[in-house]
Amino acid sequence: MREIKAEIITTTIKDLFMQANYVIGCDVLDELKKALDTEESPVGKSILEQIIKNDEIAKKEQIAMCQDTGLAVVFIELGQDVRIIGGDLQEAVDRGVRLAYQEGYLRKSVVSDPLFERKNTGDNTPAVIYIDIVPGDGIRIIAAPKGAGSENMSAVKMLKPADGVEGVKKFVVDTVKQAGPNPCPPTIIGVGIGGTMEKAALLSKKALLRPLDQQNSDERYAKLEKEILQEINKSGIGPGGLGGRITSLAVHIEHFPTHIACLPVAVNICCHACRHAEAIV
Repeated sequence: MREIKAEIITTTIKDLFMQANYVIGCDVLDELKKALDTEESPVGKSILEQIIKNDEIAKKEQIAMCQDTGLAVVFIELGQDVRIIGGDLQEAVDRGVRLAYQEGYLRKSVVSDPLFERKNTGDNTPAVIYIDIVPGDGIRIIAAPKGAGSENMSAVKMLKPADGVEGVKKFVVDTVKQAGPNPCPPTIIGVGIGGTMEKAALLSKKALLRPLDQQNSDERYAKLEKEILQEINKSGIGPGGLGGRITSLAVHIEHFPTHIACLPVAVNICCHACRHAEAIV
């Protein structure tokens, strides 16, 4: 049994959330540059140029690439042979988030109660944590700050199995079209298919973590990803929602077995600031 101090998790979380907010992934930046070459709309090209320049400045100056520095979402793969000492895991993560958002000059956007008393907690905690128990004696941590503009445009639908591939395609494309300019396109579209209602939603968020240049390992789903992306980019929404060919940079699908009577589908939309950073401790 390997022991890992809670303070190490705290420090790691702090560093990851600052890094994720300051530095866009190379995969996203590369796709933005490809989109700039592909986009035909002069306005669309101008928007993409501004996004790329913004990301470059954020990295150089170590400042937030977007004013919405996101809800602190954390994915943890916890080795079954690990014992955390010197503190509670949730507390260790929240402490790291608190330090990152205070010391990193990141906007605090969390309210204590979602409905009645929407009072800012003042430190962007508590974090939303998802934990998977895996073999081994390490901990993989992924920090994924998620902005509200794109999260608000996401959706879940319980399709009928008879709706099939075409039903899934229609729901995903319609969701993106209805979102229009609100999620700050060009977007990345995470799709979760299968499981239960909440499992599909979680899969759709996890799908956003896959590198943009990495297609689904299942050829059938890889083909579906490409077809949905093509349909989305025919919508004409374009960069910034001001028209053009590039509405989305990628569509990523994750799937899971489901009940014979079910076909849950979730769409988690992410803006071009598709931020995440990871570390293994």
